[in-house]
Amino acid sequence: MAATSVLFMATPVTTTPSSRRTLNFAVVRCMSQSSTDASKTPAAPTPPPPAPKVSTKFSDVLAFGGPAPERINGRLAMIGFVSAMAVELSNGQDVLAQISHGGVPAFVATSLVLSVASLVPLFKGVRAESKSSGLMTSDAELWNGRAAMLGLVALAFTEP
Repeated sequence: MAATSVLFMATPVTTTPSSRRTLNFAVVRCMSQSSTDASKTPAAPTPPPPAPKVSTKFSDVLAFGGPAPERINGRLAMIGFVSAMAVELSNGQDVLAQISHGGVPAFVATSLVLSVASLVPLFKGVRAESKSSGLMTSDAELWNGRAAMLGLVALAFTEP
């Protein structure tokens, strides 16, 4: 068993709570090093393993189980649901009336812009999972897209 040397470091800390007392104490941190490693220079940290290669082929990106179809359809459904609800609340037009009164060109333009904007990073090899953290994750986007798809269909079927 290798011998280790232990280094203790004390840091004075002063706290002043709302009462009249002042507490003084020290925080002690302990670091241990192997005696054989103490004479050597510290080794450089090992790099993380490389990320697995993702396919950027058109057929792989747009495959049934690929990253693009559900994500793009979910994004379009989220935009469509919010805009359909906004127009219905402001003008009183249902979804079918919105489509029949000139909504098709706006739908096609929005679909093209969002599809291209979603496909460009995928063809560069960037996935949404690699960019998601915190509250806004790629899983949350998928679930919100699924809910919007169901909501848009329900909105179209429940109209008089």
